[in-house]
Amino acid sequence: MDPRSEVLLRQRELFAGRVLLAGPPADDLLGQLPEALTWNWHAGHQQRLQARFAGRNSYGTEVPEIEFDHAVLFLPKSRELTDYLLNALAARLHGGTLYLVGEKRAGIERAAKQLAAFGQPRKLDNARHCQLWQVQVNQAPKAPDLQALAQPFSLDLADGPLQVISLPGVFSHGRLDRGSALLLEHLDDIPHGRLLDFGCGAGIIGAVLKRRYPHSEVVMLDVDAFAVRSSRMTLAANGLDAEVISGDGIDAAPGQLAAIISNPPFHQGVHTHYQASETLIERAAQHLSPGGEMRLVANAFLRYPPLIEAHLGHCQTLANADGFRIYRARRG
Repeated sequence: MDPRSEVLLRQRELFAGRVLLAGPPADDLLGQLPEALTWNWHAGHQQRLQARFAGRNSYGTEVPEIEFDHAVLFLPKSRELTDYLLNALAARLHGGTLYLVGEKRAGIERAAKQLAAFGQPRKLDNARHCQLWQVQVNQAPKAPDLQALAQPFSLDLADGPLQVISLPGVFSHGRLDRGSALLLEHLDDIPHGRLLDFGCGAGIIGAVLKRRYPHSEVVMLDVDAFAVRSSRMTLAANGLDAEVISGDGIDAAPGQLAAIISNPPFHQGVHTHYQASETLIERAAQHLSPGGEMRLVANAFLRYPPLIEAHLGHCQTLANADGFRIYRARRG
């Protein structure tokens, strides 16, 4: 059981009735709170919860259109996303109760100060290296317009400017990260055919691929609903057409790919996880056509070449700069 869920269950009597759990982990909390419902934007958590507790889960970037008496927000990593989620929930809870739970290392005490906009915050519990806060929503805000919170920026590329639309919570919100910048310099000679941008984020790599290889089918995949929506907005801003799908890891990708191009994720919340990247490398061959290529950027300290060669083939280093490396390997 996630420690945040354990803290909630220490105050179980508060969460009777129809409580909306926003961004919960995929644990047994729904089994302990039989009337609770969830709203998730992580496709993996949604999939696992739906498999166990069918009909009690919603997925997307907007508060679901369902009835609930009170809500609990599991603190996300991004401050901008926290602000959007708190306001979106509070807008539906005039006179109701909003709870915030999170790890101390994730900044729960700082985030709890944001509750003061709705009423008088109160700390209810402090255990398992987590805190639980409560506020009676006496000052319900206007429902936030997520699209208005998007942060657009422009990239000056060799083939012309690219307009990028970034939503709160999306990786490298509002700017180009160093890894993607290096990868953009090494997108020549991509095989023609169906191309996958794995972990598409705000859609920068996928949009560039579609513009540079217009006759190739481009598929963009991310586990995060805000990233999926950002990618679609980026494509629209540049007049490009590609398929954007939501799914948990490479297993959600189509087959018969000519190439997989990725700046793979290695963070989940405040913790560092490499599972998605390692699983991508281990299973890439199952999704690539014979002769298909995987090209990815990774921190230089990660020992990916032996893993790539064990599961795909000879690993070539195309670039090594700014603490990142570009790797390329082809399926035999």
